[in-house]
Amino acid sequence: MLKVATHNGTFHADDVFAYAILRSATGGRLDLLRTRDLTLFPAMDVVFDVGGSYDRDARRYDHHMRDRPVRATGEPYSSAGLVWRDYGATAASRILPDAGRQEIARIVAMVDCGLIRDIDLMDNGAMAPTPGHVSTLIETFNPTFAETTAGEDTAFLQAAELAGAILTRASLHAWDAVQAEATVAAAAAAAEDPRILVLDSKLPWEDAVFDLNLADALYVIRPSGDHWTCSAVPPERGSFAQRKPLPRQWGGLRDQTLAELTGVVDATFCHPGLFVCGARSRQGVLAMARMAVS
Repeated sequence: MLKVATHNGTFHADDVFAYAILRSATGGRLDLLRTRDLTLFPAMDVVFDVGGSYDRDARRYDHHMRDRPVRATGEPYSSAGLVWRDYGATAASRILPDAGRQEIARIVAMVDCGLIRDIDLMDNGAMAPTPGHVSTLIETFNPTFAETTAGEDTAFLQAAELAGAILTRASLHAWDAVQAEATVAAAAAAAEDPRILVLDSKLPWEDAVFDLNLADALYVIRPSGDHWTCSAVPPERGSFAQRKPLPRQWGGLRDQTLAELTGVVDATFCHPGLFVCGARSRQGVLAMARMAVS
């Protein structure tokens, strides 16, 4: 049984996620103490987001000091990032028991550079808060001033349930991306035109395109339900822009109007943002991709 401690009072996403990570890593076999009484910390196995010290060997993970721990990039850690760095592999292995060691290492890195890094930056004031950010949502679990009967510890554990579910889903999506890489690599090797990648299943492709350095790829074709889509590749990971947008004159058109303009009889739509279009058949959407390339 792991004895862990963090501060009481108002909680934030970093201490909630740090606890959720530890709970995943231990399979729930941990005792939580929320306090600011420093005299109680020596008896704890892990102390996070409180205590005034950072000592990796001693499992002390505060980050509020002047000499706070930072990533290799210079970006500041929060308690979530520090705990994920040391316990993420164990947590991910419990969440994904079928994943191999190398897969787990990549999953940990992917979750860290996305979900966990954002929580770190938000907690350190290095990112502007928004109402829909996961950190903001976690903080809504804090009792309001009118909830006089609400217990802070109960609210913390409720927030941790959500954090744990998010952590699980983020890990699952990262594993999907890792598993998809081999398929994307095979599609790139088989492509008639390196600018167009054709996948035979609806799998996540964006991370693979960048991890494999497929610099020539402009469009990715894949099935989606009863039709096929052609997605424009962004210029960089996570961007909403496109290396080459779909033709401007297609934007917002649907069905017969789009079919008449393109000559693709089963064309179904083109998003006004010019990042995705579709057709009912593989041949149809491939024809649209070839037109977009030219």
